Amino acid sequence: FYYRNLNAAEVKQTIDLCEDQDTIRKEMEKRKLVAFVADGAILPRESGVSSHPMKNAKAFTSPESLRVTVELPHKGTITGMGIKKGITLIVGGGYHGKSTLLKALEMGVYPHIAGDGREYVITESDAVKIRAEDGRSIKDTDISMFINDLPNGKDTRCFSTEDASGSTSQAAGIIEGMESGSCVFLLDEDTSATNFMVRDAFMQRLIAPDKEPITPFLERARDLYAQAGISTVLVAGSSGAFFHIADTVIQMDNYMPVDITAKVRELCRDYPLNENTAAGFKAPQSHRIMSKNTPLNGSKKDYYGHFKVQDKPERLKVKVHGRDGFSIGKQEVDLRYVEQLIDSEQTGALGALLKYAVEKLIDGKRTLPEIVELLCNKLEKEGLSFLSEGYTSCGYAVPRRQEIYACFNRYRRP
Repeated sequence: FYYRNLNAAEVKQTIDLCEDQDTIRKEMEKRKLVAFVADGAILPRESGVSSHPMKNAKAFTSPESLRVTVELPHKGTITGMGIKKGITLIVGGGYHGKSTLLKALEMGVYPHIAGDGREYVITESDAVKIRAEDGRSIKDTDISMFINDLPNGKDTRCFSTEDASGSTSQAAGIIEGMESGSCVFLLDEDTSATNFMVRDAFMQRLIAPDKEPITPFLERARDLYAQAGISTVLVAGSSGAFFHIADTVIQMDNYMPVDITAKVRELCRDYPLNENTAAGFKAPQSHRIMSKNTPLNGSKKDYYGHFKVQDKPERLKVKVHGRDGFSIGKQEVDLRYVEQLIDSEQTGALGALLKYAVEKLIDGKRTLPEIVELLCNKLEKEGLSFLSEGYTSCGYAVPRRQEIYACFNRYRRP
């Protein structure tokens, strides 16, 4: 890590690239963009398990109508596609590059190294991928924006379940994303619950509104932007209903983007959307107090499966399972579907952060946002050193605030 041991030219190249990437982020803010994809970028990866760029892949070229020019301090003039705030739809035939573009945007929250091919693919740093996640736990989450009037009478303003359905998990993911401060949601129809995303005219006529507890995302996306300032970038391949709410429509044609917004607006006149207005938009309310570590059912073991010693639980042990998650005591935290985690060192840091919170911050009074805020402040001021407990730590990488929230939300707490 000492400068004298490194190649000076490569160090300078890395610094210059970081400064250029930071400049793009600042320009995006000025121009009200949520993402920038540079002309010449290589988006496809070598394989599903490789982060290397695909050889002989087509270089990205922006449509003229969406092209923006940015002056960088080191690389000079650069052009590329700017994705504006609002609702952006990415469409096209199968295997034409829709999900490849979205994946590049997902990873654009991180600065890429030279040679990656996506060095100048930049996304708003708080953008979060939302997907369905059958079987995950949800704790005290206000999902009433999307789900109401359940047949069993369960209150969806403070909803908990140990085994969420696809639609319920996706609704919770959006509310949790809002709580984490994200201003951009990235969604792909392929990984979404169909009944959460849209209800077609036939289904609306067949099932009366008072018999359907789900308000589909289609009916909330505009409110999310207009009233909460949250933009959406959505990959759609099967339903034309989303055309009616889109501000920008990008068609991927053999990995090349085409701006078809004007064409879509003309077609929307011929294919009107059924009027089915959602109830008024109301920001979710947080009831998320994190409970203390208490014994279960009066047993001598605590919640994590440890025997209590002198009324105090044994120190928790964290075991990391690669990028997929970790165990804390005997509790598993499954992070397989948190798609913007990219390294097991981030997972290790999340395990350490949760352990620190369980042992020192969770007191039955602090809310989840308060605890995450305390941890983020410590990370900003002290780095990862406060997790080292007196020894020099290594093998950790700082996760984003969004992934800290995702970790705590998937922790099956008392």
